[in-house]
Amino acid sequence: MNDIYANFISAQLGVAVWQVVNCVELLQDSATVPFISRYRKERTGGLDEVQIGQVKHWWQYFAELDKRKEAVLKSIAEQGALTPELEDKIKGQTDLCCLEDLYLPFRPKRKTRASVAVSLGLAPLAEAIYDFKSDAPYALAAKYLTDEVPDVDAAIAGARDIIAEKVSENAEVRQSLRESYLKWGVVASRQSREGAAKSEESDKYRNYFDHREPLSRIASHRLLAILRGGNEGMLSIKIEVDADRTIDRITRIVTKGRRFPTKEVRDIMEDAIADGYKRLLHPSIEKEALRQAKEKADAESIKVFGENLRQLLLAPPVGQKRTMAIDPGFRTGCKVVCLDAQGNLLHNDTIYPHPPVSEKIMAMKKISNMVQAYKIEVIAIGSGTAGRETENFIKKVGLPQGVRVYSVSEDGASVYSASSVAREEFPQYDVTVRGAVSIGRRLMDPLSELVKIDPKSIGVGQYQHDVDQTLLKEQLDMIVESCVSSVGVNLNTAGVYLLQYVSGIGPALASAIVEHRNANGPFTSREQLLGVKRLGQKAFQQCAGFLRISGAENPLDNSAVHPERYALVKQMAGDKGIELHSLIGDESLCDSIDLSRYAHGDVGLPTLQDIIKELKKPGRDPREAIKVFEFDDKIRTIEDVQRGMILPGIVTNITDFGAFVDIGIKQNGLIHVSNMARTRVDTPHKILKIQQQIEVKVIDVDLNRGRIALSLILD
Repeated sequence: MNDIYANFISAQLGVAVWQVVNCVELLQDSATVPFISRYRKERTGGLDEVQIGQVKHWWQYFAELDKRKEAVLKSIAEQGALTPELEDKIKGQTDLCCLEDLYLPFRPKRKTRASVAVSLGLAPLAEAIYDFKSDAPYALAAKYLTDEVPDVDAAIAGARDIIAEKVSENAEVRQSLRESYLKWGVVASRQSREGAAKSEESDKYRNYFDHREPLSRIASHRLLAILRGGNEGMLSIKIEVDADRTIDRITRIVTKGRRFPTKEVRDIMEDAIADGYKRLLHPSIEKEALRQAKEKADAESIKVFGENLRQLLLAPPVGQKRTMAIDPGFRTGCKVVCLDAQGNLLHNDTIYPHPPVSEKIMAMKKISNMVQAYKIEVIAIGSGTAGRETENFIKKVGLPQGVRVYSVSEDGASVYSASSVAREEFPQYDVTVRGAVSIGRRLMDPLSELVKIDPKSIGVGQYQHDVDQTLLKEQLDMIVESCVSSVGVNLNTAGVYLLQYVSGIGPALASAIVEHRNANGPFTSREQLLGVKRLGQKAFQQCAGFLRISGAENPLDNSAVHPERYALVKQMAGDKGIELHSLIGDESLCDSIDLSRYAHGDVGLPTLQDIIKELKKPGRDPREAIKVFEFDDKIRTIEDVQRGMILPGIVTNITDFGAFVDIGIKQNGLIHVSNMARTRVDTPHKILKIQQQIEVKVIDVDLNRGRIALSLILD
C-alpha cells in the first residue's frame, strides 16, 4: 500500500502503520473482516471488526482515488500543463475535494465570462494585475483595445472576470473556505414559497421554518431533516458566513501578504475578489460544505442504525421449540400458524376473537386444539394492530402449564411476506400465512429470520432513506456478517439466506451448499465442504470456523476453533495424555495448559487464548436468554396514560437524540437523551439497547399530537 495512504489511515484510526499494512494485505488476499478479526489477530495486532472495517473502507476509497488521480494526470498532461511540482501535489493528495481543486483550473469548461475575456486577448492584462506587475493597470489596458474591446473600462472589466475566476479556482483559497464554512458557517432554513403553497405538506417541517444553527454543532438528525425538507421543496436552505471576513481571508491568500502597489490595482483586485467570492466561490463552497456536513451526518446516522441492527439481530432467541405464531387483526381476523422445532410450517388457520366478527368461543377451541395437536411450547404474537387484545385473549384460553407467550415485533414482517424470498419458501401460501410464519421464526431465532429482510425495513433506523445508500449497504452488510459470524451457523439446518452472510460464502456458494446437502444428506465434517461445487480452499479457509456441525465425529467441528488449528489442539490433548473429546468442556484441564509452549510462528497468545476459551464452552451461543414480558394491563390507549405513571416498556428504536419505547399502545413513547440520567449522556447506546425491557416514568402526554414523553429517572 502507498505509504501516504498507510500513514493517513494510521493517523485516522490511531493504530500503527504496520497494522494497517498487514490488514490491507489480508484484504487484498480476499480475507473477510470477520475472518481477519477472529483468526489473524497476530497479523493485525488485535484490530477489532470495527477498525478492520474502517481500514477496508479507506483502502477502497484510496483505490478509487488512485483511479481519479490517473485520469487527472492524463488530462493535464495532454494539455501540456503538467509540471513536476503539480504532479507531486496530485500524487500526494489523500482527499478527493483537494484533488479536484488542483484539477479545477485545467478542467474543460463551458463558456464563461472569463473564457470570453481570454478569447478577447485579455489574459496578459489580468495576469499583470494579479501578479502586481503593473502600477498603472488602466494605462496598460489601453494596449489591449480592439473592435471587440472598445475602451479601457471594457478591458479592465474583462481582466476582472479572469481574475475572479482565477481566485475561485485557487486550491488554497477553496480549502481555506471549505474549512472556514464547516467551522464557522451557520445553516439557516426557512419555509420556501412552494412550502407555503403546500402548508399541510410542509407542516412536518414547522420546526425549521425559521431555524439557524452552527453547521459544526448541528445534530445529524436535524441536518438530515432540514436537507430532506429542502429536497422536497418545502424549505429554503443556505449557509451563512461573515462575507467581509471571508473576503479578507481570500485577499490574504491571493496577495500572499503583499501590499497593493497602487490604489488602482487595489480597487480592481478587491472588486474581482468580491465578485469571485459572491458569484463563484460561495455557491460552490456552500454546496461542498453542506455535502461534507451531510457525509458526517450520514456516518453518524449509519452508526446509530448499525448499532440498533446489531442489537436486534443478536436479540435473545427462544430456540428450537414447537411454536404457534399469531399475526393479529380485527376485521380480517388473526392468522395462526403452527411450526415444528425447526421452523417448518405444519398448519395454518384463521380465528376471529375480536369485533366486528367476534367468534371468541370458536377461536378458543381452535387455539386449544392446535396447542394440543402440535404440542406447542411457545406462542409468538405480533405486536402491531390488535396485538395487546390478542395477547389478553390467548391468556384466557387456559394453556397447558409451561406454554409461554411472547410479544414479537412485526416490523418488516409484511415486507418479508411480499418478497421473492417468502414466495420461494411458501409458493402455495398467501402473504398472511408468510407474515405469521416470519413472526414465529423470529421468536425462535431472530438472526436467522431477520437476515431475509432488508435492514432498512426493520424499523430501527434514523433517516435511513436519506443517507448515502452505498455506504449504508456496505455498513449494514458488514454488521449482518459480523452478527452471523459471532453466533455461528448450523451447517445442516441453515437456509440459503443465512448461509450467504457467513464469511467467504455469498449467495452462489450458499445455494450450492444447500443443494449439496439436499443431494447428499447432512454434513458430518467440515472437510466435506470441499466437496461442494465451486467451494475451494480459499472459501473453505474463510468460512469453516464460522460453521457448526452438531454431533460431528470431530467435536471441534462444532466449535469456533478453525480447522487450521485442529492439529495444535490435538497436540495439547496428547501432551496431557488424554483424548481430544476429554479436553473439550473441561475448564480445569483447559486452564492447566501452558500456552507459552504452543506459541510459535504465526500462532501467538491471542489465538491460543481464543482456542482455550472455545474449548471450555464449545459452540456456546453468545446471545442472552429470552425473558417473558408483560405490559401494564391498565394501559390500552393513550387516554389511559397519565403523568407520573411508572410503566413497563420495551425499547424499539434508538436515535442520537433519544429512544422510542413500546408501552403497549399504538403510540410509542420517547425518552429524550436528557431524561436518561441525571448526568450528561453522550449517546443513548451507552444506556439502552434494542429490545431491552425497562421501566419508564411518564412526564408528559400530548393527546392532540399523539406524543408521550418518558424518563428513565423514576424518582
